[in-house]
Amino acid sequence: MHTRTLGRSGLRVSALCLGTNTFGWTADEAESHRILDAATDAGITFIDTADVYSRWAPGHVGGESEMVIGRWLAGRDRSRIVLATKVRAPMGADPAANDEGLSRIHIVRACEDSLRRLHTDHIDLYQAHWDDDLTPLDETLEAFTALIQAGKVRYIGVSNTASWRLLKARWISSVNHLAPYISLQPHYSLVHRVEYEREMMAACTDQGIGVIPYSPLAVGFLTGKYTRDNRTPDTARGNDSKLVQRLLSSDQAFAVLDETRTIAEARGVPVAHVALAWTMTRPNITAPIVGARTVAQLQEVVGAVDLALTADEIARLTTVSEGM
Repeated sequence: MHTRTLGRSGLRVSALCLGTNTFGWTADEAESHRILDAATDAGITFIDTADVYSRWAPGHVGGESEMVIGRWLAGRDRSRIVLATKVRAPMGADPAANDEGLSRIHIVRACEDSLRRLHTDHIDLYQAHWDDDLTPLDETLEAFTALIQAGKVRYIGVSNTASWRLLKARWISSVNHLAPYISLQPHYSLVHRVEYEREMMAACTDQGIGVIPYSPLAVGFLTGKYTRDNRTPDTARGNDSKLVQRLLSSDQAFAVLDETRTIAEARGVPVAHVALAWTMTRPNITAPIVGARTVAQLQEVVGAVDLALTADEIARLTTVSEGM
C-alpha cells in the first residue's frame, strides 16, 4: 500500500483510509475485527472513526465503533496505526450538560472519553466533525492545542465545513500560534463533486490542506451494484441514504456509472477501483475513506491504489460527471 503525506504536515498515512461507521452497527464486533485484520494485512494503517458512531441506530448510544476498535487495538503495535476520530456530536440527551459542540469543556471531555473507548493514550488525528456556530473558533482551536500540548492528540483536522470557516480557522491559528487544521474530510465522489470543488478545493490547495473524502463510492452506488433495471437498495444504510435515493432517480448518475463500468470492464477491474482511482487523481486528495461491512467488501476496493487511469479515462469520467 502506498503512503502519502497528509497536507503540508509530516504525517504519513496509507493511500486508503478505513472508515468504520459500520462497526457495531451493520458489522458486528467479530466481523469488524476481521475487517481490521484484513485492512492492516493489505497495508491500510489509517483508520477513521467518530465518537457518535453508531448513535443513530436503535438501541445504540454512540461510541460503539470506538469501543470495537479499542478492543481490537489492545495488544497490537499502536505505533503502526494512524488513528483518527471526531468530536462535535451530541453524546447525551441534555444540551445543558455541555455534551455536544466544540466548546473547550466538551472537546476535553470528549477526548478523554474517546481515549478510554479506544484503549490508547493518544489520538493521531482529532477532527471537528462539523461546525459549531455557538462557539468561537479561537476557543475550539485553543482547546485542540491544549490537547496537543498535553500529548493526547498529535494533529487536528476538520470535516463538513465551509471554505471561509476553514480559512478563518487557519488565520486564527497563525496569528495566535495555535495548532492548525491540517486536513479536511469532505463528502466527495464522482457523483458528488460540486460541494467540494466550488470553493473548498482551491482553499485546500492554497493552504496545503490534506483531503480525506468520505463516501467516495457514494454509499455503494459506485461499486456497480445498481443498474437502470435494478434500483432497489439491498442494505438498511442504502434505504436510509438520501444520497442513494437521489442517485437512483438521476439519469446523469447512471451515465457516470455506465462510463465507469465501461472503463472497468476494459481494464478487467471492479467498478469501485475505477471510481476510487479517479478520486485519487483529484487535487489535494490524500486518502479516500472506504467503509465495509464485510471482509469481501473491503477486499473488493483495496486494489484501487494500484490502478493508474490514463489521461483519456480521467477526462471521460470528469466530463460525464460535470456538475454533479
